[in-house]
Amino acid sequence: MPSSIHHRRYEVLRKHLRNLRRSVGLTQAELGVRLKVDQSYVSKVERGERYMDILFYLDWCRACKQPPEAAIIALTKAGA
Repeated sequence: MPSSIHHRRYEVLRKHLRNLRRSVGLTQAELGVRLKVDQSYVSKVERGERYMDILFYLDWCRACKQPPEAAIIALTKAGA
């Protein structure tokens, strides 16, 4: 199991999250509005300065108009 947020699997997760956001043309600020958090919070998640729990992941996917089930499959195929 990863012991650090800097483990390779978390790097895969961060890239996945950025790709989800960018795939629908959202800025960090726009995603923040949809998630009801500041842009800086989105940035910290994408940079690995904040952990993401499963509920926030589901919200992130939905805010990006992505079915969470499909996003999780893509994430696991990417190596998370």
